Amino acid sequence: MTRIEAHQLAPTIGDLAGNQDLALAAIRAAAARGAQLVVLPELVLTGYVFASPEEARAVAIPADDARLLEWGAAGQGALVIGGFAELGSDGLLYNSAAVVGPEGVLAVYRKLHLWDREKLVFTPGLDAPPLLDTPHGRIAVMICYDLEFPELTRGVALAGADLIAVPTNWPLVPRPDGEHPPEVLIAMAAARVSHLAIVACDRTGTERGQEWTAGTAVIDENGWVVAGPGLDGVATADLDLTLARNKTLTSLADAFGDRRPEIYARFAPLHQD
Repeated sequence: MTRIEAHQLAPTIGDLAGNQDLALAAIRAAAARGAQLVVLPELVLTGYVFASPEEARAVAIPADDARLLEWGAAGQGALVIGGFAELGSDGLLYNSAAVVGPEGVLAVYRKLHLWDREKLVFTPGLDAPPLLDTPHGRIAVMICYDLEFPELTRGVALAGADLIAVPTNWPLVPRPDGEHPPEVLIAMAAARVSHLAIVACDRTGTERGQEWTAGTAVIDENGWVVAGPGLDGVATADLDLTLARNKTLTSLADAFGDRRPEIYARFAPLHQD
């Protein structure tokens, strides 16, 4: 079993030092409770609602920044995944997530699908989500809006992911009483149809007038939410990630074996620009 903790935090826009303290406190608390995988929100180091690219650039950091290495040290052996504004070696800004272990930064993922005004600040990534073999299972990384593209979630599942870790900032939208946030429903559906676990770590609070959903969820390979944020904002669950490798639904049904990619390919020309 893998002990997973997602920490729903409220970073302050532009406060690198304060946000780093917030992240490190969360990581240390998770490690003290035996967490082996710790997930933090999207852009947890910087906040989200930037007024301009220049404001984001002032707090963007390279992928080898010492602050990310501190995440790994604080984790005491845990794998830590969280978001930051990345200043690329090409001089461009990216909405990125780092995967950090005690040995350092293992991977950096740049968000492929930028939401709304993010397009005025960041450059979309060009590379597929990383898929890491870890002692706990095969872990892929996406960021927020990426989760709403079934081609991407199915793609990493077909590549062998056991779990998708998703740092996110979900803007609050209206929904009927008693309903899950729509983004959680999307994550549940993605987990169920590809039979893999998903942990989405949202943020909380209000930033420059934007309210957040606070919809953090740990979802098992059957598509059920097994943990949401407690009063402390922490969602904790123990999952056997290897259960995601069995795609059998019944004796005669298989989530992957029943696919018909030769038929699906016929639709591709209809969706090309």
